[in-house]
Amino acid sequence: MSLEFPQIDPVALAIGPVQIRWYALAYITGVLLGWFYIKKILGRYGEDARPNKSDIDDFMNWAIVGIILGGRLGYIIFYNLSYYLSNPLKIFHVWEGGMSFHGGFLGVVVAIIMFSKKNDINMFRLADLLACAAPIGLFFGRIANFINAELYGRVTDAPWGIVFPNGGDQPRHPSQLYEAFLEGAVLFLVLYVCSRFDAVRKRSGLLAVIFIGGYAVSRFIIEFFREPDAHLGYFASGATMGQILSMGMIAGALLLMVIILRVHKKKNVKT
Repeated sequence: MSLEFPQIDPVALAIGPVQIRWYALAYITGVLLGWFYIKKILGRYGEDARPNKSDIDDFMNWAIVGIILGGRLGYIIFYNLSYYLSNPLKIFHVWEGGMSFHGGFLGVVVAIIMFSKKNDINMFRLADLLACAAPIGLFFGRIANFINAELYGRVTDAPWGIVFPNGGDQPRHPSQLYEAFLEGAVLFLVLYVCSRFDAVRKRSGLLAVIFIGGYAVSRFIIEFFREPDAHLGYFASGATMGQILSMGMIAGALLLMVIILRVHKKKNVKT
């Protein structure tokens, strides 16, 4: 028993030769809603605190560049380096797909560091605000992956298995929806609750750590249901590339948490 894949055209709107795809709309919607949400929760840090609304407006262009460049370069380096070294012009064929969350994440981290130094604002507080909004983009992005029938799961006999157009004739886990739920809805709720506590907000960077760790754990778990890239498969350990990168994120989150807690402990001792 399996479910039929819903017949959803990946092209949301076509005007002559111009096509607007659901995937592009998902990115735009995620960025815009995240932007509005950040500006809404800024008040929890005080009206005079920085980053302020003007800083957030200015940073959005940096964030978009970080997401696109980092996501593309991350996919090239982590997932298909040999192919792109042999076909360098294909690097610019972004319309053919090929984006990595881990690469996009690193791209945004670089953007945060550069923007914060340039404008003399609290880098960790900016990271916290972005962390609270990031699950919104992840949710819409994974829904778009489902509509595109890409990044589907492994073969399953579960009653909710779906036969994807490009996934053969066997039902598979709708792992994109699992990711939308865990990385999007659940992680958003966790960060929303945590951000309501003064003790968490005052420790700048802690919300970012919760996001990094929460995403990495969610992705690590979902990789057990998600079909690995055909040209990569499994490593000798049985892990996928997504799990290896997620383990790196978990280690980074733990290290960052120790640093943040030590810094704030020293501040409290001085005061």
